[in-house]
Amino acid sequence: MTPTTASPSPSSAASTVPTVMIVDDSRVSRLVARQYILGLHADWTVVEAANGEEALAKAPEARPQLVLMDVNMPGMGGLACAEQLRKLLPDAHISLLTANVQDATRARAGEIGVGFMEKPITEERIARLVAPLAG
Repeated sequence: MTPTTASPSPSSAASTVPTVMIVDDSRVSRLVARQYILGLHADWTVVEAANGEEALAKAPEARPQLVLMDVNMPGMGGLACAEQLRKLLPDAHISLLTANVQDATRARAGEIGVGFMEKPITEERIARLVAPLAG
């Protein structure tokens, strides 16, 4: 009997498509980021959350490889959420995308191992953030 190799199933191929989570209390910011991401990679999955609590609730099922997170949001802010997501998703790329450019915010982001990019959201900034997932 000769050995055979199985071809990948459609479901396993689909699991290789990156998932990006956008966490921002501004619906407009989420929509702009989504539009830029899907403009670059139409087959990717984009999940949205309006605050830290919602992001933590969605993350276990979504398992995003990249999280774009605002800092200043009602309820749980971005730094606190990023800290918890870092534990939940140790291999995910997490980047704060914020207008809050204080040195203390940048320093704290570095301490917890997350990136930092200033708003406004632009197509160029989004392209740099998603580049590591594009292969």
